[in-house]
Amino acid sequence: MRNHTLGSLTWLRMMRFTNQSNHLSNEFLKRFELTTAQFDVLIQIKTYAPLTQSELAEKVTVTQGGISRMLARLEKEGLIERKQNWKTKTISLTHKGEQMIDTATPHQLNFQSSFFEEVLTENELKTLYTLMSKIEKHSQKKKLPPA
Repeated sequence: MRNHTLGSLTWLRMMRFTNQSNHLSNEFLKRFELTTAQFDVLIQIKTYAPLTQSELAEKVTVTQGGISRMLARLEKEGLIERKQNWKTKTISLTHKGEQMIDTATPHQLNFQSSFFEEVLTENELKTLYTLMSKIEKHSQKKKLPPA
């Protein structure tokens, strides 16, 4: 790859890893009848409930339209409930949703951790975590270059 920099090659590796990890996670989470996007939404609701749909959309990687459809599906399945509090509609987990996410979470975390723990030493993992944290913080402040 002649025209690639070390930075662009690193980014490509990260993208490939993320795609593969998401693919395998979707397959893994089928045993809990969840997708990675649904898992993410349920975790966010569990962590921050009660919250509005707009607040939830800021925390996940699903579009506003996608979140509406997903929430309707999760509500139909009895995993979440939406309550109208005057002008604000909030979202929280039902008992069934709590049970599902509490069951799936340790398994999903162990599965995701295995990608790193099976191949990296503890020191390598600490270094990777430090570097990824640095990159993530920088990305949050990053501005687009002029057109």
